[in-house]
Amino acid sequence: MFIRPATHNDVLAVAEIYDNARRFMKETGNPNQWKGEYPNGYDVEMGIKDGTSYVCEDDGEVVAGFYFETNADDPTYRKIYKGAWKSDVPYAVIHRIAVKYHGRGIADFCFSECFKLFPNIRIDTHRDNTPMQKCLTKNGFEYCGVIYLKSGDERIAYQKVK
Repeated sequence: MFIRPATHNDVLAVAEIYDNARRFMKETGNPNQWKGEYPNGYDVEMGIKDGTSYVCEDDGEVVAGFYFETNADDPTYRKIYKGAWKSDVPYAVIHRIAVKYHGRGIADFCFSECFKLFPNIRIDTHRDNTPMQKCLTKNGFEYCGVIYLKSGDERIAYQKVK
């Protein structure tokens, strides 16, 4: 497996992974994290334009899609409640990570490769997304507190620092 920047040829594959992820989240008790059609192919296209859309490829197949930005200054991460960030040095963020196959270590691989590229990563997830919370903890991310999206929706925040 390897990660690489997404290309226009990847948009449909990643959009399909996101569709399946929305179904998986609903089936596992998390129907509210990705509402409506978000994320979708348009979000992938916008990330391609600004260099933040990535895929994980395995034997020629796109098996994951995600947003990865280094040296980020995510406005939703400026204030954290009921906790604190582990470090305020420049950080990267991962958003919209979703995998095609569960239980194969794809997300673990993506997190590991991103951490090799940037040793301070922040990420958030919905309180009801227990599979992602377990995955984050397993991969060395530590719970830091609560953040609020522009919409006002609450998310629980994690960080991994070298």
